[in-house]
Amino acid sequence: MKIGIVGSTPFNAGKANIIDPRVKVLKQMFNAPKEVYIQAEIVTDQAKLFETDGLLCPAENKLDVIVNDMEFVETRLERAADAVEKAFLERCKQQLEKEQLIHEMSFSEAEKALAASYSMLSVRPVYLACAEELESRDALLVKVYYHSGFISFFTAGDKDSHAWSIRKGQNAYEAAGAIHTDIQRGFIRAEVIGYEQLVQDGGLSKARANNHLRLEMKEYVVHDGDYMVIRTNK
Repeated sequence: MKIGIVGSTPFNAGKANIIDPRVKVLKQMFNAPKEVYIQAEIVTDQAKLFETDGLLCPAENKLDVIVNDMEFVETRLERAADAVEKAFLERCKQQLEKEQLIHEMSFSEAEKALAASYSMLSVRPVYLACAEELESRDALLVKVYYHSGFISFFTAGDKDSHAWSIRKGQNAYEAAGAIHTDIQRGFIRAEVIGYEQLVQDGGLSKARANNHLRLEMKEYVVHDGDYMVIRTNK
């Protein structure tokens, strides 16, 4: 995932780990040799903010985002000929005039397509951080990650304790693809247990003995914190 930076924050451009304490717990539980965290790409180049999944913005810089988007909307309105687009832009203008972000609006499918093509910052989720939050870099990054519409699931074993990132609402088949395309192609089913239940059981063997692992098919919607063992024909 890509996180764009607006204003002054403790982040520099580059890669940053999403530090999830559940990874360390699973490492200890499975005696895994290493921990693998989800990585975010931090984007500070203002010209590339439109390529990001979400934005981190100090609350005091919210107006900068709104002004950028208002300038775009007013310019686009002058050229728009399509009635649907003009109506959408007018709604965007009204939203911005109330100092509210575009992402907080409801969209039709046609409007989603329009919004995705626009150079507006607040079309994507914008996390407005207070001054106190900016002092805790790792915790703030986790908040932006979830605010941007992502969740985490886990695998753990002899190789590593690994956090994986998918969009909220994605299914087990898509989660398998996040691990590897071969695993997705060979997907048969997934054994799933929530992190809290796994910890409560004290490990995978006891969870199985307690019948707490569920067999799920491709369509299963993954929840944040799911521990998954994906069975494949590969």
